[in-house]
Formats: sequence, structure tokens, C-alpha cells
Amino acid sequence: MKGKWAAGIPPRRFTWIIKDSLAMSERPGGFGESHRKVRRQEEIIWLRQQGFNLIVSVLPGRNNLQHYEEEGVNAAHFPMPEIGDITEHLRVCYAALDEARQGSGRVLIHADDLGDRLMGVVAGYVSTISDQLTANQAIHFVEQLVERPMSPEGREIVRAIDPPKP
Repeated sequence: MKGKWAAGIPPRRFTWIIKDSLAMSERPGGFGESHRKVRRQEEIIWLRQQGFNLIVSVLPGRNNLQHYEEEGVNAAHFPMPEIGDITEHLRVCYAALDEARQGSGRVLIHADDLGDRLMGVVAGYVSTISDQLTANQAIHFVEQLVERPMSPEGREIVRAIDPPKP
């Protein structure tokens, strides 16, 4: 690849949660009928060029994982079940995020879209690593970044690991 495309393009809805440490976005390449292989490759190249050392997928399926590895970016898969208790899934995912962010590590976490499930996972993580923010404040923080309210489904994810304090 030559020219401006050699540096790739940022994934859609790319948003820093913790500047230069943790970001979230839509799945590189898009999802469903809008998924494009060329776009996926360009977005993965951009992530690699920006120094991301881990891409975390919370999708139910293993979409894109082999492509991340082929492009030289480490990937982890933490599928979040749509029903049942997700507490242990969140603990394992959050521990991996902590480990990957050590030092100067940059991590991207994604689902298919920047929807309520991803917002909930991210707000839950923010509330667990912050001594300053409650779960409700972490929810508000993520809502401000994404510029839309989080649904009850997303809020349940946050509270699965950080229940409201009396």
C-alpha cells in the first residue's frame, strides 16, 4: 500500500475512553451487510500504526480474530452472553484489559456496533478501575462520550460487577 492509505483509517465511531490507553469502536470493517474486507484491513492497519497492542472483541462469534493476527495485532475474545450471569465473563475481560494496559499499552474494545452492550461493558470497566466514579457516574461518563443514553440492558451489565452501593 502506498500514499495516504498506507497509514490506514480509524474504525468507525472510534472513541477514546482513557486517552492513549483504552478506546472503543464499531467492529473493524463494519458488521452485517455493511462489512467490507478492504475497510477492515485499512482499519486494522491504522490500529497497528497507532500502537494498539490488543484488540478485544466482546462479540458472541469469533469474527475478525484471525485477521487481527494476520495483520500483526494481538486479539482477545471475551464473548458476552446475552442471557444468564455475565459477572465472571466481565471479571476475566477486565483482568485482560488491566494487563494489556500496563505500561504504554493501547487497547481497543469492540462489539459489532457502539451499542448498549459495549457501552455497558466499558462503563463497568471504568467504574471498577476508578476510585472516584460510582457505577452511575461511569454510565453518565460513557453516555457523554457516545452522545446518547444507555439502555436498561447496558446499565444491567455495569451493575453485574459493580452493584449500586446503599
